[in-house]
Amino acid sequence: MKRLFSLALAGILGAMMVQLSAMSSVAASGTLTAGDTGEIATSYDHLTTDFYKKVNPQNVLDGVHTALQAQLKKAGIKKTLPPLLAGPTGNANLHAIDRQIDAAAKIGGAKIGVHALTYGAIDGMMKSVHDRWTVFLTPKEYAALNQGLDGSDFGGTGIVIQTDSKTKYIAVSNVVPDAPADKAGVQQDDLITAINGVTTKGMSLNAASAHLRGKAGTTVSITILRDGKTLAPITLTRAKIHQLSVYPKMLPGKIGYVAVTVFGKDTGAELTTALDRLQQEGARAIIMDLRDNGGGYLDAAVAVSSKFIPSGPIVSVESRASSITTLEADATAIPPMPLAVLVNQYTASASEITSGAIQDSDVGTIIGTKTFGKGVVQTIFPLPDLSAVKITTARYLTPHNRNINHLGITPDIVLPENKGARFGDPAKDAQLRRAIQFVDGQLAKLSAANGE
Repeated sequence: MKRLFSLALAGILGAMMVQLSAMSSVAASGTLTAGDTGEIATSYDHLTTDFYKKVNPQNVLDGVHTALQAQLKKAGIKKTLPPLLAGPTGNANLHAIDRQIDAAAKIGGAKIGVHALTYGAIDGMMKSVHDRWTVFLTPKEYAALNQGLDGSDFGGTGIVIQTDSKTKYIAVSNVVPDAPADKAGVQQDDLITAINGVTTKGMSLNAASAHLRGKAGTTVSITILRDGKTLAPITLTRAKIHQLSVYPKMLPGKIGYVAVTVFGKDTGAELTTALDRLQQEGARAIIMDLRDNGGGYLDAAVAVSSKFIPSGPIVSVESRASSITTLEADATAIPPMPLAVLVNQYTASASEITSGAIQDSDVGTIIGTKTFGKGVVQTIFPLPDLSAVKITTARYLTPHNRNINHLGITPDIVLPENKGARFGDPAKDAQLRRAIQFVDGQLAKLSAANGE
Protein backbone atom coordinates (compact mmCIF):
# COMPACT_ATOMS: atom_id res chain seq x y z
CA MET A 1 0.00 0.00 0.00
CA LYS A 2 1.17 3.47 -0.83
CA ARG A 3 -1.00 5.32 1.64
CA LEU A 4 0.46 6.98 4.69
CA PHE A 5 -1.67 4.94 7.03
CA SER A 6 -2.31 1.25 7.39
CA LEU A 7 -5.67 -0.39 6.86
CA ALA A 8 -6.64 -3.88 5.83
CA LEU A 9 -8.88 -3.08 2.91
CA ALA A 10 -11.64 -5.40 2.13
CA GLY A 11 -10.67 -7.56 -0.87
CA ILE A 12 -14.26 -7.71 -1.81
CA LEU A 13 -15.77 -4.79 -3.74
CA GLY A 14 -19.02 -3.00 -2.87
CA ALA A 15 -22.01 -4.73 -0.97
CA MET A 16 -25.22 -3.53 0.72
CA MET A 17 -26.61 -5.35 3.72
CA VAL A 18 -30.17 -6.63 3.82
CA GLN A 19 -32.19 -8.73 6.22
CA LEU A 20 -32.31 -12.49 5.73
CA SER A 21 -35.39 -13.34 3.67
CA ALA A 22 -37.78 -16.10 4.61
CA MET A 23 -36.23 -19.50 3.91
CA SER A 24 -37.80 -22.23 1.82
CA SER A 25 -37.83 -25.47 3.76
CA VAL A 26 -37.05 -28.97 2.59
CA ALA A 27 -37.18 -31.93 4.92
CA ALA A 28 -33.81 -33.29 5.91
CA SER A 29 -32.87 -36.44 4.05
CA GLY A 30 -30.31 -39.02 5.07
CA THR A 31 -27.19 -37.44 6.52
CA LEU A 32 -28.21 -33.86 5.83
CA THR A 33 -29.33 -31.84 8.83
CA ALA A 34 -32.25 -29.45 8.80
CA GLY A 35 -29.73 -26.61 9.02
CA ASP A 36 -27.92 -27.83 5.92
CA THR A 37 -31.10 -28.21 3.87
CA GLY A 38 -32.28 -24.79 5.03
CA GLU A 39 -29.05 -23.10 3.92
CA ILE A 40 -29.18 -24.87 0.56
CA ALA A 41 -32.79 -23.78 0.05
CA THR A 42 -32.13 -20.19 1.07
CA SER A 43 -29.12 -19.91 -1.23
CA TYR A 44 -30.99 -21.46 -4.16
CA ASP A 45 -34.02 -19.22 -3.65
CA HIS A 46 -31.98 -16.02 -3.51
CA LEU A 47 -29.87 -16.93 -6.52
CA THR A 48 -32.80 -17.88 -8.74
CA THR A 49 -35.02 -15.02 -7.55
CA ASP A 50 -32.70 -12.11 -6.83
CA PHE A 51 -29.79 -12.42 -9.28
CA TYR A 52 -30.00 -9.48 -11.65
CA LYS A 53 -30.32 -11.71 -14.72
CA LYS A 54 -32.60 -14.68 -15.36
CA VAL A 55 -31.05 -17.88 -13.99
CA ASN A 56 -31.31 -21.26 -15.72
CA PRO A 57 -32.03 -23.89 -13.01
CA GLN A 58 -30.21 -26.56 -15.01
CA ASN A 59 -27.04 -24.45 -14.90
CA VAL A 60 -27.41 -24.18 -11.13
CA LEU A 61 -27.72 -27.94 -10.77
CA ASP A 62 -24.75 -28.45 -13.09
CA GLY A 63 -22.76 -26.12 -10.85
CA VAL A 64 -23.67 -28.17 -7.78
CA HIS A 65 -22.74 -31.44 -9.51
CA THR A 66 -19.38 -30.05 -10.68
CA ALA A 67 -18.54 -28.73 -7.20
CA LEU A 68 -19.40 -31.97 -5.42
CA GLN A 69 -17.49 -34.05 -7.96
CA ALA A 70 -14.46 -31.79 -7.45
CA GLN A 71 -14.64 -32.30 -3.67
CA LEU A 72 -14.66 -36.07 -4.09
CA LYS A 73 -11.72 -35.92 -6.49
CA LYS A 74 -9.75 -33.73 -4.08
CA ALA A 75 -10.35 -36.33 -1.36
CA GLY A 76 -8.91 -39.01 -3.65
CA ILE A 77 -12.27 -40.60 -4.43
CA LYS A 78 -12.71 -41.63 -8.07
CA LYS A 79 -16.40 -42.54 -8.06
CA THR A 80 -18.63 -40.47 -10.32
CA LEU A 81 -21.89 -38.89 -9.22
CA PRO A 82 -24.88 -39.14 -11.58
CA PRO A 83 -25.79 -35.90 -13.40
CA LEU A 84 -28.46 -33.67 -11.91
CA LEU A 85 -31.47 -32.88 -14.09
CA ALA A 86 -33.65 -29.85 -13.41
CA GLY A 87 -37.24 -30.59 -12.46
CA PRO A 88 -40.47 -28.64 -13.00
CA THR A 89 -40.28 -26.75 -9.68
CA GLY A 90 -37.75 -25.22 -7.37
CA ASN A 91 -38.64 -27.70 -4.62
CA ALA A 92 -37.99 -30.60 -6.98
CA ASN A 93 -34.55 -29.16 -7.74
CA LEU A 94 -33.81 -28.70 -4.05
CA HIS A 95 -34.72 -32.32 -3.32
CA ALA A 96 -32.41 -33.40 -6.14
CA ILE A 97 -29.54 -31.34 -4.70
CA ASP A 98 -30.13 -32.76 -1.23
CA ARG A 99 -30.12 -36.31 -2.58
CA GLN A 100 -26.85 -35.73 -4.43
CA ILE A 101 -25.17 -34.30 -1.34
CA ASP A 102 -26.38 -37.36 0.56
CA ALA A 103 -24.90 -39.60 -2.11
CA ALA A 104 -21.60 -37.73 -2.06
CA ALA A 105 -21.48 -37.98 1.74
CA LYS A 106 -21.99 -41.74 1.65
CA ILE A 107 -19.29 -42.13 -1.01
CA GLY A 108 -16.92 -39.85 0.87
CA GLY A 109 -17.42 -41.56 4.18
CA ALA A 110 -15.12 -40.14 6.84
CA LYS A 111 -13.05 -38.22 4.27
CA ILE A 112 -15.60 -35.43 3.67
CA GLY A 113 -18.11 -34.09 6.17
CA VAL A 114 -21.67 -33.45 5.04
CA HIS A 115 -21.45 -29.81 6.10
CA ALA A 116 -18.36 -29.34 3.93
CA LEU A 117 -20.31 -30.85 1.04
CA THR A 118 -23.17 -28.44 1.76
CA TYR A 119 -20.73 -25.53 1.52
CA GLY A 120 -19.35 -26.98 -1.70
CA ALA A 121 -22.83 -27.26 -3.19
CA ILE A 122 -23.70 -23.66 -2.33
CA ASP A 123 -20.37 -22.50 -3.75
CA GLY A 124 -21.15 -24.40 -6.94
CA MET A 125 -24.55 -22.70 -7.16
CA MET A 126 -22.99 -19.26 -6.98
CA LYS A 127 -20.31 -20.09 -9.54
CA SER A 128 -22.92 -21.42 -11.97
CA VAL A 129 -23.98 -17.91 -13.03
CA HIS A 130 -20.39 -17.01 -13.98
CA ASP A 131 -20.49 -13.67 -12.20
CA ARG A 132 -17.28 -12.82 -10.34
CA TRP A 133 -19.15 -10.89 -7.64
CA THR A 134 -21.69 -13.63 -6.86
CA VAL A 135 -20.00 -15.85 -4.29
CA PHE A 136 -20.45 -18.01 -1.21
CA LEU A 137 -18.74 -16.75 1.94
CA THR A 138 -17.70 -19.08 4.74
CA PRO A 139 -18.16 -17.74 8.28
CA LYS A 140 -14.48 -16.73 8.32
CA GLU A 141 -14.74 -14.96 4.95
CA TYR A 142 -17.97 -13.22 5.94
CA ALA A 143 -16.44 -12.00 9.21
CA ALA A 144 -13.39 -10.72 7.29
CA LEU A 145 -15.67 -8.85 4.88
CA ASN A 146 -17.49 -7.16 7.75
CA GLN A 147 -14.24 -6.28 9.48
CA GLY A 148 -12.76 -4.88 6.28
CA LEU A 149 -15.79 -2.69 5.62
CA ASP A 150 -16.62 -1.69 9.17
CA GLY A 151 -13.18 -1.61 10.78
CA SER A 152 -11.91 -3.30 13.90
CA ASP A 153 -11.15 -2.13 17.44
CA PHE A 154 -7.74 -2.20 19.11
CA GLY A 155 -5.97 -0.70 22.09
CA GLY A 156 -3.86 2.28 21.14
CA THR A 157 -3.17 6.00 21.17
CA GLY A 158 -4.98 7.13 18.02
CA ILE A 159 -1.85 8.21 16.13
CA VAL A 160 -1.56 7.43 12.41
CA ILE A 161 2.13 7.21 11.56
CA GLN A 162 4.54 7.34 8.67
CA THR A 163 8.31 7.57 8.33
CA ASP A 164 9.68 11.09 7.88
CA SER A 165 11.80 10.89 4.72
CA LYS A 166 14.25 13.57 5.89
CA THR A 167 14.94 12.75 9.53
CA LYS A 168 13.94 9.03 9.47
CA TYR A 169 11.97 9.59 12.69
CA ILE A 170 8.37 8.45 13.02
CA ALA A 171 6.04 11.23 11.89
CA VAL A 172 2.40 11.86 12.80
CA SER A 173 0.40 11.86 9.57
CA ASN A 174 -2.95 11.98 11.33
CA VAL A 175 -4.59 11.93 14.75
CA VAL A 176 -7.87 10.13 15.43
CA PRO A 177 -10.39 12.67 16.77
CA ASP A 178 -10.98 12.45 20.54
CA ALA A 179 -8.46 9.63 20.94
CA PRO A 180 -5.79 9.86 23.70
CA ALA A 181 -3.22 11.52 21.43
CA ASP A 182 -5.73 14.11 20.23
CA LYS A 183 -6.77 14.96 23.80
CA ALA A 184 -3.09 15.30 24.77
CA GLY A 185 -2.44 17.81 21.99
CA VAL A 186 -0.46 15.65 19.56
CA GLN A 187 -0.64 17.27 16.13
CA GLN A 188 -0.34 16.33 12.48
CA ASP A 189 3.29 16.62 11.27
CA ASP A 190 4.74 16.20 14.78
CA LEU A 191 7.84 13.99 14.84
CA ILE A 192 7.90 11.24 17.45
CA THR A 193 11.59 10.99 18.30
CA ALA A 194 11.24 8.42 21.08
CA ILE A 195 8.70 5.92 22.42
CA ASN A 196 9.21 4.92 26.04
CA GLY A 197 12.68 6.42 25.80
CA VAL A 198 13.66 4.36 22.75
CA THR A 199 14.66 6.42 19.71
CA THR A 200 12.47 6.01 16.64
CA LYS A 201 15.21 7.04 14.21
CA GLY A 202 15.28 4.27 11.63
CA MET A 203 12.52 2.35 13.43
CA SER A 204 10.14 0.46 11.12
CA LEU A 205 6.48 1.41 11.04
CA ASN A 206 5.52 -2.06 12.27
CA ALA A 207 7.85 -1.76 15.25
CA ALA A 208 6.62 1.74 16.08
CA SER A 209 3.00 0.61 15.82
CA ALA A 210 3.73 -2.33 18.15
CA HIS A 211 5.19 0.09 20.72
CA LEU A 212 2.26 2.51 20.48
CA ARG A 213 -0.46 -0.12 20.63
CA GLY A 214 -1.30 -2.08 23.75
CA LYS A 215 -4.05 -2.99 26.14
CA ALA A 216 -6.53 -0.21 26.87
CA GLY A 217 -5.71 1.43 30.21
CA THR A 218 -1.94 0.94 29.91
CA THR A 219 0.39 3.88 29.30
CA VAL A 220 3.06 4.79 26.79
CA SER A 221 5.42 7.78 26.77
CA ILE A 222 6.32 9.64 23.57
CA THR A 223 8.77 12.46 22.91
CA ILE A 224 7.68 15.02 20.32
CA LEU A 225 9.74 17.27 18.06
CA ARG A 226 7.58 20.17 16.82
CA ASP A 227 8.85 23.07 14.71
CA GLY A 228 12.42 22.20 15.62
CA LYS A 229 11.76 22.15 19.37
CA THR A 230 11.69 19.04 21.57
CA LEU A 231 8.68 19.01 23.88
CA ALA A 232 8.52 17.40 27.30
CA PRO A 233 7.63 13.69 27.13
CA ILE A 234 3.89 13.05 26.91
CA THR A 235 2.36 10.08 28.71
CA LEU A 236 -0.67 8.67 26.92
CA THR A 237 -3.15 6.23 28.42
CA ARG A 238 -4.16 3.82 25.71
CA ALA A 239 -7.86 3.42 24.92
CA LYS A 240 -10.02 1.37 22.58
CA ILE A 241 -9.57 2.81 19.11
CA HIS A 242 -11.92 2.09 16.22
CA GLN A 243 -10.17 1.79 12.87
CA LEU A 244 -11.24 4.68 10.66
CA SER A 245 -12.20 4.71 6.99
CA VAL A 246 -11.69 8.49 6.61
CA TYR A 247 -8.34 10.19 7.25
CA PRO A 248 -8.28 14.00 7.06
CA LYS A 249 -5.37 16.42 7.19
CA MET A 250 -4.68 20.02 6.26
CA LEU A 251 -2.34 20.67 3.36
CA PRO A 252 -0.43 23.96 2.91
CA GLY A 253 -2.60 26.83 1.73
CA LYS A 254 -5.54 25.69 3.85
CA ILE A 255 -6.48 22.89 1.47
CA GLY A 256 -8.32 20.10 3.23
CA TYR A 257 -7.41 16.55 2.24
CA VAL A 258 -9.58 13.54 3.07
CA ALA A 259 -8.57 10.01 2.14
CA VAL A 260 -11.53 7.61 2.12
CA THR A 261 -10.24 4.05 2.20
CA VAL A 262 -13.49 2.08 2.11
CA PHE A 263 -17.24 2.75 2.18
CA GLY A 264 -18.17 1.18 5.51
CA LYS A 265 -21.13 1.63 7.82
CA ASP A 266 -19.50 4.57 9.65
CA THR A 267 -17.89 6.28 6.64
CA GLY A 268 -20.61 8.90 6.21
CA ALA A 269 -20.42 9.95 9.88
CA GLU A 270 -16.60 9.89 9.81
CA LEU A 271 -16.54 12.13 6.73
CA THR A 272 -18.92 14.56 8.43
CA THR A 273 -16.57 14.77 11.43
CA ALA A 274 -13.52 15.17 9.18
CA LEU A 275 -15.06 17.92 7.07
CA ASP A 276 -16.35 19.77 10.13
CA ARG A 277 -12.86 19.72 11.60
CA LEU A 278 -11.21 20.91 8.38
CA GLN A 279 -13.74 23.74 8.03
CA GLN A 280 -13.12 24.81 11.61
CA GLU A 281 -9.42 24.95 10.76
CA GLY A 282 -10.20 27.23 7.82
CA ALA A 283 -10.16 24.88 4.84
CA ARG A 284 -10.79 26.80 1.61
CA ALA A 285 -10.97 23.76 -0.71
CA ILE A 286 -11.25 19.99 -0.44
CA ILE A 287 -9.35 17.16 -2.12
CA MET A 288 -11.00 13.77 -1.62
CA ASP A 289 -8.77 10.76 -2.32
CA LEU A 290 -10.60 7.64 -3.54
CA ARG A 291 -7.57 5.91 -5.05
CA ASP A 292 -7.33 2.22 -4.19
CA ASN A 293 -10.82 2.39 -2.66
CA GLY A 294 -12.59 -0.80 -3.71
CA GLY A 295 -16.02 0.32 -2.56
CA GLY A 296 -18.43 -0.90 0.09
CA TYR A 297 -22.01 -0.13 1.06
CA LEU A 298 -24.39 1.63 -1.32
CA ASP A 299 -25.86 3.82 1.43
CA ALA A 300 -22.33 4.92 2.40
CA ALA A 301 -21.75 6.08 -1.19
CA VAL A 302 -24.96 8.13 -1.00
CA ALA A 303 -23.91 9.62 2.35
CA VAL A 304 -20.44 10.57 1.07
CA SER A 305 -21.77 12.03 -2.18
CA SER A 306 -24.38 14.02 -0.25
CA LYS A 307 -21.64 15.95 1.57
CA PHE A 308 -20.85 17.69 -1.73
CA ILE A 309 -24.08 17.44 -3.75
CA PRO A 310 -26.80 19.58 -2.12
CA SER A 311 -29.78 18.04 -3.94
CA GLY A 312 -30.80 15.81 -6.81
CA PRO A 313 -30.00 12.23 -7.80
CA ILE A 314 -26.91 10.38 -6.62
CA VAL A 315 -27.45 7.01 -8.27
CA SER A 316 -30.17 4.93 -9.91
CA VAL A 317 -30.38 1.21 -9.18
CA GLU A 318 -32.00 -1.08 -11.76
CA SER A 319 -33.09 -4.54 -10.59
CA ARG A 320 -33.81 -7.72 -12.56
CA ALA A 321 -37.42 -6.69 -13.12
CA SER A 322 -36.16 -3.44 -14.72
CA SER A 323 -37.60 -1.45 -11.85
CA ILE A 324 -35.45 1.60 -11.22
CA THR A 325 -34.96 3.19 -7.80
CA THR A 326 -33.29 6.59 -7.74
CA LEU A 327 -31.48 7.60 -4.55
CA GLU A 328 -31.32 11.34 -3.90
CA ALA A 329 -28.91 13.53 -1.95
CA ASP A 330 -29.84 13.69 1.73
CA ALA A 331 -29.50 17.47 2.26
CA THR A 332 -26.31 17.33 4.35
CA ALA A 333 -23.94 19.12 1.93
CA ILE A 334 -21.22 21.42 3.21
CA PRO A 335 -21.02 24.98 1.81
CA PRO A 336 -19.74 24.85 -1.80
CA MET A 337 -15.99 25.17 -2.26
CA PRO A 338 -13.47 23.96 -4.85
CA LEU A 339 -13.43 20.16 -4.88
CA ALA A 340 -11.09 17.68 -6.56
CA VAL A 341 -11.49 13.90 -6.38
CA LEU A 342 -8.51 11.60 -6.96
CA VAL A 343 -9.18 8.22 -8.62
CA ASN A 344 -7.24 5.38 -10.20
CA GLN A 345 -7.80 1.95 -11.74
CA TYR A 346 -8.57 0.48 -8.31
CA THR A 347 -11.31 3.00 -7.57
CA ALA A 348 -14.37 0.78 -7.84
CA SER A 349 -18.02 0.18 -7.02
CA ALA A 350 -19.24 2.58 -4.31
CA SER A 351 -16.22 4.79 -5.04
CA GLU A 352 -17.34 5.02 -8.65
CA ILE A 353 -20.90 5.83 -7.59
CA THR A 354 -19.54 8.81 -5.66
CA SER A 355 -17.10 9.84 -8.42
CA GLY A 356 -19.81 9.57 -11.08
CA ALA A 357 -22.32 11.54 -9.02
CA ILE A 358 -19.82 14.33 -8.35
CA GLN A 359 -18.81 14.44 -12.03
CA ASP A 360 -22.38 14.44 -13.37
CA SER A 361 -23.54 16.99 -10.79
CA ASP A 362 -20.66 19.30 -11.74
CA VAL A 363 -19.73 20.01 -8.12
CA GLY A 364 -16.16 18.76 -8.41
CA THR A 365 -13.41 17.70 -10.80
CA ILE A 366 -12.16 14.12 -11.13
CA ILE A 367 -8.37 13.73 -11.46
CA GLY A 368 -6.23 10.65 -12.06
CA THR A 369 -6.71 7.59 -14.25
CA LYS A 370 -9.78 5.68 -15.47
CA THR A 371 -11.60 3.84 -12.70
CA PHE A 372 -12.19 0.08 -12.42
CA GLY A 373 -15.63 -0.13 -14.04
CA LYS A 374 -17.83 -2.05 -11.59
CA GLY A 375 -21.37 -0.91 -12.25
CA VAL A 376 -23.28 -3.64 -10.43
CA VAL A 377 -24.60 -3.91 -6.89
CA GLN A 378 -24.38 -6.91 -4.57
CA THR A 379 -26.70 -7.89 -1.75
CA ILE A 380 -25.43 -10.05 1.10
CA PHE A 381 -27.83 -12.66 2.45
CA PRO A 382 -26.56 -14.01 5.81
CA LEU A 383 -27.11 -17.67 6.58
CA PRO A 384 -27.88 -19.03 10.08
CA ASP A 385 -24.40 -20.49 10.71
CA LEU A 386 -22.77 -17.07 10.04
CA SER A 387 -21.83 -17.90 6.47
CA ALA A 388 -23.47 -15.89 3.66
CA VAL A 389 -24.11 -15.64 -0.05
CA LYS A 390 -23.25 -12.43 -1.90
CA ILE A 391 -25.30 -12.02 -5.05
CA THR A 392 -25.31 -9.38 -7.78
CA THR A 393 -28.87 -8.08 -7.59
CA ALA A 394 -28.82 -4.91 -9.67
CA ARG A 395 -26.83 -2.59 -11.87
CA TYR A 396 -26.46 1.12 -11.22
CA LEU A 397 -26.49 4.24 -13.36
CA THR A 398 -24.95 7.65 -12.65
CA PRO A 399 -27.21 10.74 -12.45
CA HIS A 400 -26.79 11.19 -16.23
CA ASN A 401 -27.88 7.56 -16.71
CA ARG A 402 -24.38 6.36 -17.57
CA ASN A 403 -23.76 2.63 -17.23
CA ILE A 404 -20.07 2.43 -16.29
CA ASN A 405 -19.88 -1.37 -15.93
CA HIS A 406 -16.67 -2.60 -17.60
CA LEU A 407 -16.14 0.98 -18.82
CA GLY A 408 -15.12 2.92 -15.75
CA ILE A 409 -15.16 6.68 -15.29
CA THR A 410 -12.74 8.78 -17.29
CA PRO A 411 -11.38 11.63 -15.15
CA ASP A 412 -11.85 15.25 -16.19
CA ILE A 413 -8.07 15.63 -15.84
CA VAL A 414 -6.20 12.47 -16.82
CA LEU A 415 -2.81 12.09 -15.15
CA PRO A 416 -0.94 8.79 -14.63
CA GLU A 417 0.54 7.92 -11.26
CA ASN A 418 4.21 8.82 -10.89
CA LYS A 419 6.82 6.15 -10.23
CA GLY A 420 7.37 5.58 -6.51
CA ALA A 421 4.25 7.54 -5.57
CA ARG A 422 3.32 7.82 -1.91
CA PHE A 423 -0.31 8.78 -1.72
CA GLY A 424 -1.05 11.82 0.40
CA ASP A 425 2.49 13.23 0.34
CA PRO A 426 2.58 16.17 -2.11
CA ALA A 427 6.36 15.80 -2.52
CA LYS A 428 5.94 12.23 -3.80
CA ASP A 429 2.45 12.24 -5.29
CA ALA A 430 2.13 13.88 -8.72
CA GLN A 431 -1.63 13.35 -8.89
CA LEU A 432 -2.09 15.08 -5.54
CA ARG A 433 0.15 17.96 -6.67
CA ARG A 434 -2.05 18.34 -9.77
CA ALA A 435 -5.15 18.39 -7.57
CA ILE A 436 -3.58 21.08 -5.39
CA GLN A 437 -2.73 23.08 -8.50
CA PHE A 438 -6.30 22.73 -9.74
CA VAL A 439 -8.01 23.87 -6.52
CA ASP A 440 -5.49 26.71 -6.16
CA GLY A 441 -6.56 27.85 -9.62
CA GLN A 442 -10.21 27.65 -8.65
CA LEU A 443 -9.54 29.68 -5.50
CA ALA A 444 -7.72 32.31 -7.57
CA LYS A 445 -10.71 32.59 -9.91
CA LEU A 446 -13.06 33.00 -6.96
CA SER A 447 -10.85 35.73 -5.49
CA ALA A 448 -10.76 37.56 -8.80
CA ALA A 449 -14.53 37.29 -9.20
CA ASN A 450 -15.01 38.72 -5.70
CA GLY A 451 -12.56 41.57 -6.37
CA GLU A 452 -10.13 40.37 -3.73
